[in-house]
Amino acid sequence: MSVLLSEDRDGVRTLTLNRPDRKNAINPELWGALAEALRAADTDDTVRALVLTGAGGAFCSGADIGTGESIHPRRKLQRLTDVALALHNLSVPTIAKVTGVAVGAGWNLALGCDLVVATPESKFCQIFSKRGLSVDLGGSWLLPKIVGLQQAKRLVMLADMILADEALGLGLVTWVQAAEQIDGFVDALAGRLAAGPPFALAQSKALLNDGAAASFAQALANEARAQPGNFATADSGEAYRAFAAKQDPEFTGRWAVPTEQREPATKEQK
Repeated sequence: MSVLLSEDRDGVRTLTLNRPDRKNAINPELWGALAEALRAADTDDTVRALVLTGAGGAFCSGADIGTGESIHPRRKLQRLTDVALALHNLSVPTIAKVTGVAVGAGWNLALGCDLVVATPESKFCQIFSKRGLSVDLGGSWLLPKIVGLQQAKRLVMLADMILADEALGLGLVTWVQAAEQIDGFVDALAGRLAAGPPFALAQSKALLNDGAAASFAQALANEARAQPGNFATADSGEAYRAFAAKQDPEFTGRWAVPTEQREPATKEQK
């Protein structure tokens, strides 16, 4: 049985953590499969959005610390780093569909996605301190940026379990949907993202991620460098055409700068 399931439909790739007997705790095999799958999605032009979820009614109970490996801890942590960076650097929009528990590295895996959809029954915990560990999988970077420093310290140091409504109020969840509605909601949301202008969305995602640590002047400079690239795709013209025709645009991300016709190089020019 594969520890990671992958399904493609209409430009949306869904990755499902598939260790339901362990509430999808991530073991070494799953860390490797997840990093590889995320990197593969970033080089596949047919993927326009990605959904990350878990099997068996849970999202992820964190790293599986009961594997009994006798390797250096730094090598173990490198697996987490590989996944966190691959998810953060993924150019397409990402959605975490959270049912059940999202704990420790599992919660930070969800927070590494661009959008998080949960059910009212979902539960979240930065459980690290209860295991004698410090926060990992990017939580030290993600949490303060989302909730501020004091709330981040509260969540990490006390390791309290919080419910979906509180997570929503703190901005740690984007939407809460009833369990019987979350699949349809996420499908529709992913479809909207997949139909968007891929190059422009990738640029906006990178600008927002970088903008968290940039000055205002740096952010403006980054925006000015990024925008001309959008005008070089067919999507900008398609948006204006569709607006004028009162139609929905069909974005492709196709490069639209015409290639100049040049005379063949002479022997001397070569």
